[in-house]
Parts: sequence; structure tokens; C-alpha cells
Amino acid sequence: MYCTQDLDFYMSTILLIVGFLFFLSQLREPALYGKHIEKKHAQTGIPAKWGWLIQELPSFLIPFVAILYTQSFHTVGSKLLFMFCGHYFQRTFIFSALTRGRHIPLFIVALAFIFCSYNGFLQSHCMLYVAAYPNDWYMDIRFQIGLAIFLFGMGINIHSDHILRKLRKPTEVSYKIPQGGMFNFVSGANFFGEIVEWYGYAIATWSLPAFAFAVFTTVSIGPRAYHHHKFYLQKFKDYPKNRKAVIPFIF
Repeated sequence: MYCTQDLDFYMSTILLIVGFLFFLSQLREPALYGKHIEKKHAQTGIPAKWGWLIQELPSFLIPFVAILYTQSFHTVGSKLLFMFCGHYFQRTFIFSALTRGRHIPLFIVALAFIFCSYNGFLQSHCMLYVAAYPNDWYMDIRFQIGLAIFLFGMGINIHSDHILRKLRKPTEVSYKIPQGGMFNFVSGANFFGEIVEWYGYAIATWSLPAFAFAVFTTVSIGPRAYHHHKFYLQKFKDYPKNRKAVIPFIF
């Protein structure tokens, strides 16, 4: 596996430790996002459009600037890093512009900004300064399978966000049951798509930082999907009983 340099190893280890600590904290109560935000926190928050833009921006900007700075446009590592940038371009500029979410507490935006800066640096450092890929890496089965999984997960993530946005009219505040796409199988279809996406990226890059990030994503937003699922079951008596939380047919 690529990126075994001490800096990447230690930063990846910290990422895993923080992820599992976040997982343990969510066993007690859900993270303060969306429907789980308390009124007292929402009052000190900022509009969701700006919150998402600010907190996600480092994950796009740091790798993009790093590629420009190193002028490594034609290396395999930089092209792999463009996959990472592609997700966060969509998340930073498109998702944030379209979202109808609630205000986000300032401390959540600040924490997310710090994490995205940390992870953006870690992934960039690995891909541009440490990992050494053969020129025919694109023919490697790991890249081909990983890319297919990445695109599949990204498609699910974007489509699921679209379904959620269309659930309510701009003036509506009541909750509705999401239907269609992966929501027919799991309550957290958007979370499922993102988890799949990052495991695809990890396989395509075959790097420790990418695998650490995929695990972090699983243990951080997996519990969020579970709490969403629990909310829906309590809110709607007619909620589909065969629908799982985040992993189709399993959990």
C-alpha cells in the first residue's frame, strides 16, 4: 500500500482515532446536524448554504492549489487527486448552492473546516509527494474497480441529495418519507453513497490516507444514518419496515 512515510502514517492514525472517538460520542446522542440540531444551537448558526461552502472549501482548495503549486498535472498521483477534488467541487459549490438545510451551528462549521483542512492536506501530501505509481496504473485492476465504485457511490450520493431537496417545497417545514433510488433500501441513502464513494477512492489510489478517510467516513456518518433511521421510525407509523439504516439488507 502506498504512502507509508511517517508523516502520512501518523496523520492517518490520528484520523482513525478521531473517527472512532466521534463514533463513540454518537452512540450517546446524534451529531448536531439537520433535524438533530437543538434550537439553542440553531440560533447561533449560519445559513446552510454558507456553512457548507465554508466548511467544505479546504478539501477542494488545498489539493487544487497543491497541484498548481507543484505543477504536477500529468502525474498519476495528481490525476487520482482530481477524483478527490471532483467530489469536493460538487460538495462545495453545487451542493451548498442548492441545499435547503437548516442553519448550521458555528462550532460545527469550525470543526468541519479544521477537519477538511487536515484531510485535504493529508490526501494531497500523499498523492503529490509520497506515492509513486507506475505509468500504467490506469490498467491496474485496483484502479479500474476503485474508479467504478467511486463513480457509483458519487452517483448515489448526488441523486439521494436531489431526492431530499425535492421532498418539500421551499415554504414547507413538515417532514416527509423519502422515496426512490437507494431510499427504497436505506434511510441514509446519501450517507451510503458517500461511504461507497470513498472506499472506491481508497481502492483506486491504494493508499493508507485514503483508506483511513474511508473508515473515518464510515464511523462518522454511519451513526448519523442510524439516528435518521430511528427518527423516521418514531415519526412515521407507516415507515417501510424492510428499509435499513445505511447498509442495504443488513443494517
